[in-house]
Parts: sequence; structure tokens; C-alpha cells
Amino acid sequence: MRIVAKIGTASITDDRGMIDRSAIARLVDETAALRAIGHEVLIVSSGAVAAGVAALGMDQRPSDMQTTQAVSAVGQSRLVEAYNIEFARHGLLGAQLLVDPYDFVERQQYVHLRSTMHRLLELGVVPVMNENDAIANDELRYGDNDRIAALIANSVGADVLVLLTDMDGVFTADPRRDSSATLIPFVKADDPLLSINADGGGSGRGSGGMASKLVAARMASWSGMRSVIARASRRGVLAGSASDELVGTTFAPHDRALSARKLWIAFAAEVAGSIEVDAGARRALTEHPNSLLPAGVVATHGMFEHGQVVDMVGPEREVFARGIASTASADLAPVLGHHTSALPAGMAHTVVHRDDLVILA
Repeated sequence: MRIVAKIGTASITDDRGMIDRSAIARLVDETAALRAIGHEVLIVSSGAVAAGVAALGMDQRPSDMQTTQAVSAVGQSRLVEAYNIEFARHGLLGAQLLVDPYDFVERQQYVHLRSTMHRLLELGVVPVMNENDAIANDELRYGDNDRIAALIANSVGADVLVLLTDMDGVFTADPRRDSSATLIPFVKADDPLLSINADGGGSGRGSGGMASKLVAARMASWSGMRSVIARASRRGVLAGSASDELVGTTFAPHDRALSARKLWIAFAAEVAGSIEVDAGARRALTEHPNSLLPAGVVATHGMFEHGQVVDMVGPEREVFARGIASTASADLAPVLGHHTSALPAGMAHTVVHRDDLVILA
């Protein structure tokens, strides 16, 4: 099997933000055990910013982007060093890969990344991956590794995505606030849980939370793969996840499998605005693989440019699709409801092309 294991900052650092070497040792031990029986493992590891904060003697995680980037550069080398030391105990080699959103959107970048990951696995190396926080900016970053892990799992055709956290899985309520909360062991592909907005709060040392993990689980499900959210410190968590044992909350795969590009559009991209369409256009988009044309557009909300991601809403203002705009909102405004023959010369005939459209409903 091929397993992608993502571990969050709170699971590999202590309360001061220092790297918890025992936590990394546990993860590497489990990785080595899986490797010994023929499985392949890729690790997506958070913790660079927290490690940098501790190394620099800061009291808390910085709030401005420039300092955060500098701090992550300090912490990343320390994080990888810790992994390499633990890999060496098992005679394994690790490799650092830093990624950003372009690696999943631009075709050439995507092919290069996928080829590199496959070659590393062929060489018997364990890739250790992270978002490239040191050079990413506010407009071009995910801000958490959960969605990156789901995209990586899609790219390499993983069998299971394991999201390791400081909780036992997904509960019916926040167990830190509600003593009656119970663990949800299994979530079906069509379960409404995969569409809810969970609490985004976490330990404060990382940037994700349960909300981002539910998004990642939905992305994995829509990739046609199983995913697991479980406690990182649980003994045998990776082996259990690989063998279908219920070690936390398991999410069943969906029969619908999206490409990495469409997963990015649907779940990982920043939404710049929305386009309201009439009932006929909504039917045309959801019942057939059609492009959205100006004739079906009723209104636009927010300002967006060509190439930005937008939501599509129907007559009842419910979001039913998401896609990449072929036309800027400023150019679209004068031609709302116009048929293609009435469009100005040189204007794009599509508002959102069907190749850049994902139906969510």
C-alpha cells in the first residue's frame, strides 16, 4: 500500500513549541515498520514555524507574514534534521520537499512534483513534505498542511491518507467543552459530516484545526481514497489505518474521483467572488458537462479577475459549483444575460469553462 501520513504541529511540538523528538521517533518507527512489510510512506510534516519560534526564543507565533516566513526558514532545517536522525536509526533516508499551490495548478509543475515523488519512492526514500512557508505569500499559500496532504495523496495515487492530530478523531461535539461528546468511528462518503463547518480552533501552535482536516478528508474521499483522522500518539496508528482497523475516525472513499487540479478548485483555492445564475443555467451545469455562458448569468458578487476562483450560486443563492473565471467581473457586468452572438468582439465566450468547473451539490 501507499500511505500519506500528515502530522500537525501540536503533535510534534511541546507546549513551548520545541520539537518533541519522541513524537518524531514514534512516527518514524511506525513508518519503518510499514516499510519493512513492503508499504510505501510519504510524510507531510508541519512544525517548521513552531520550531523556529522556539529556536529564536520568541514568546509566541508571529502574526506578520514577513516574520513568519523568516521564522519558518529557521525552523525547517531543524525539523528535517530531527527526521533524518530518526530515519538513520532504521537505515532509512529522508528527503525534504517543499511545495506551494502552483505545484498542483500549473501542469508542468504538477508533473515535475509527481515525477519526483514517484522517483524518491522507487529509490526507497521517505519524502518529508511541507508547505514552502519561507517564500509563499498571503495570496499564494494554503496556510495548513491538511489540504496539501490530500493533494499529495491524490497525486501519488495513495491508498489511504492519515491525518495525525492531538485528538482521537472527530467527535459529536468538542470534547474539551462537552463531556457528553462521543467519537464518530466511521463516516460514509455521502454523510453530511463531510460538508459541515467544524471548529477551526486548535492548540495555537499550528495553523490548521479540525475544520481543515474535514476539508482534507472530503478531498481524499473525492479522490476515491479512504482517509483517517486519529491521535498521533496512539500506538500502531499507521499500521491500523493501513489495515482498515478503526483507530480514529475513518472516512469512506467516494465513487467520484476528481483530479488534483479540480480538487484544488473545489477545496483549496481562495474564492474571490460569486456568480449568480438562473435556473436554466444551473440545470445545464449540473445535468451535463457544460460551460457557463453570459446568457445564464444574473449577477456577480464581489470583484474577481480572470483566472481567479469563484462560487456559482443558483436562484436560491445556494452554492452548487465552483470554478475558475474566464472573464473578470468588470467585463462581465455589461453583458449579463447576453447571448454569445451579442458579445463584444474579442471577449471570451465563456464565464467559466467546463474544464475548470466542479459541481459541489
